[in-house]
Parts: sequence; C-alpha cells; structure tokens
Amino acid sequence: MKLNTIDLHSHSTYSDGTLTPEELLCAARKIGLQALALTDHDTVAGIPDFLQAAVRYPEVAAIPGVEISTLCSGRELHIIGLFLDHENPGLLDFLNDLQLKRRRRNERLAEKLAALGYAADLEAVSKQAKGKIIGRPHFAEHLLKNYDFANAREVFDKLLKRDAPAYVGRPLPFPEAAIEVIRRAGGIAVWAHPIYRRSKERSWCRRILRRLVPAGLDAIEAYYPQFDESQTRIIRELAAEFGIALAGGSDYHGAHQPDISLGTGYGELRVPAEILPELQRRRGDKIREN
Repeated sequence: MKLNTIDLHSHSTYSDGTLTPEELLCAARKIGLQALALTDHDTVAGIPDFLQAAVRYPEVAAIPGVEISTLCSGRELHIIGLFLDHENPGLLDFLNDLQLKRRRRNERLAEKLAALGYAADLEAVSKQAKGKIIGRPHFAEHLLKNYDFANAREVFDKLLKRDAPAYVGRPLPFPEAAIEVIRRAGGIAVWAHPIYRRSKERSWCRRILRRLVPAGLDAIEAYYPQFDESQTRIIRELAAEFGIALAGGSDYHGAHQPDISLGTGYGELRVPAEILPELQRRRGDKIREN
C-alpha cells in the first residue's frame, strides 16, 4: 500500500541504528513510504550502500543525508543535511574531525565507567557497533548484556545521559559551521527536533531561528515522534514567519528505541509527502548557487 507519507530522519548500523541501509529501505517499502532519508550521526559512510540498495527499491525515493551534532547557546543542537553530495571533500573532512573527537570522548567514557565499576573495554563495545562509529547506545547495549539493568533506558538514566555519573561531553562545532558545510556539499540544512522542553518553546525557537536563518538554514522539523499537535503548530507558524521549509521524520534507530517505528514514530506520526517538493526546490537552488 502506497502511503502519502515520507520519513526524512533515520539511522542505520553505520551510526547507532540496528538496521542496515538496505534493511531500512526494505522496511520503508513494506510500509509504503514514498521517500526515506538516511541521516546517520556525523557520518555519510552508509550512503553508498543506501544508494546502491535504492536501485532494488525504486518505489522509495532514497535521499542521502547526515545528522550533525553542534553546540548552540550552551545546548546541543542537531542539524540535518539532505540531498547532499556524500563525496564532497569539505564535508568528509568536517565529519572526520567530528569522528576523531567522538573517539576521544568514547575513551574518556570507558575510563569513567571503569571508575564506577563497569568494565567497558572499547574493543568489546566496538563489537556492538559492528566496527562502525561507536555511540552511547553501543555502550548501553554492552552494559545491558553484562550487568543487571532492566533495559537500555535504565542504563542511560543511571550512567550515560547528560548529568549522569559517566556522561562525557565532546567538543562540538557551532551550527553555522554545519550549515555552511552542508550547503557547500549541495545539500539543504534542517534544524532537527527543535523543541525539547515544555516551557517558552516558541520564544526559544524564535531566538535560535533569528541566528540560524541568516546563516542559511533551509528548513525545520515540524513532524517528530515526541511532538504533540500544539508543538507541531508552533513550528509550522515559525517556519512561515521566517520563510523556511518544513521537514520531519521518525528519528528511527531500530531496536535501540523499540517504541519508535519507521515512518510512524509512536504510531501517530505522519510526515506528509506534500512537503517534499519545496525541499527539492530549495536543493535545486543550492545546486545552482554552487
């Protein structure tokens, strides 16, 4: 069955998801998605497999992307790139630097866990990541298998989330740098999951948009599993106010977040396919600029 929906935010085994790029496309076809973007954290290593597999799943438009972690006003903020050239040298250099900083963070995280009595040798943890980029979900999976935790969420709550005993931050670029490198790679820049707190949401988003729109931000996620109708409405209104496009997706990670399904989030998410032409138009503008 063909749905009039798309999913512009998903993760594979190349970062912290549990499905391969081809498995993601297969799942997208089964549920009838019209388009799927692969947006792994700080890497485009899975994009070649994604685009190669897309030939076998022509029913689903495969969109190459990335999700870049940045720091904005003292908070972590994620910028998604869509329709980008995954072989762009500037993009690859930028992501390689982020991955180096991630590896150093992981070493410090393993040290802190050991000091707390939890052995998490990086070689062992890397097996959970199947040799690809190691993230906190892989540490959580390792700890869940070897210690008395009920589930991965409990591992995060007790050890790995921000302000937990083993949490380690890492140096992050400013969002303007991520936006610039995405645009230079021919992509469009999207502010991912902009609302994550329950007070002064509109004023927070407006303040950040005043900073990022002049820097070249193209779109903002209005459709996201954790958003209620009022939050989606806030983002839609702000997008109209600032003249930027709408985007959205499930932020699917597979078994690491079993409550969230591809395309539908917690079951109610619907990202309308009608938003895709405007995103494609903006992508065309970037190609002409370059």
